[in-house]
Amino acid sequence: MQQLTKPLAVFRTHLTACHDCDLLFQIPHLQKGEQAHCPRCGALVMERKGHSLDYSLALALTSLILFVIANVNTLLRMNVGGRTQSENIISGVNELYVQGYWEIAALVFIVSILAPLLKILCVFYVLTPLKFNARLPYAKQVFRFYESLSPWAMTEVYMLGILVALVKLADLATINVGIALYSFAALIPFMAATDASLDDHEIWERLEPSD
Repeated sequence: MQQLTKPLAVFRTHLTACHDCDLLFQIPHLQKGEQAHCPRCGALVMERKGHSLDYSLALALTSLILFVIANVNTLLRMNVGGRTQSENIISGVNELYVQGYWEIAALVFIVSILAPLLKILCVFYVLTPLKFNARLPYAKQVFRFYESLSPWAMTEVYMLGILVALVKLADLATINVGIALYSFAALIPFMAATDASLDDHEIWERLEPSD
């Protein structure tokens, strides 16, 4: 990948601040594969990623498919004393609610189901029209909302909780892993790849002219 620090002569009128030294300077116009560095401290401020919107949309579509599979199929099947019980993601949330832990049930529902789904849908809402040089209403607000969802879509934390439960229950029950667990495990890297593939600066530049 080509690395380039753009001269001030090609900077646009928009300003940005260096995240390392807080220098305020004009944003350069970058081509794909180029980088912009702070004129004072040399920190990487902006990078134009080489792949297109198609790449991010393909990752988001894969994430959506994995999300659906993970939520409609069996996560775990446990056999305790001859009694077999199947569990999926939403049944775990429901069990917490039934036992009176509604705050924990709400939190698990948000971080394992609601927030990841909203993140995926936000990508489609913003990027699909941009692919055809269009923009849906409130696209900017939706993209800001997408960026604010990252701390809540903690699929990896939920997966860690499942693994801990498997270890603790291994001596008490016979556990068979369902396809949902594999799909949920695959969902984690694909959602991370979707986040990493998004070129925030390009998306904002394509959203701005519509105002």
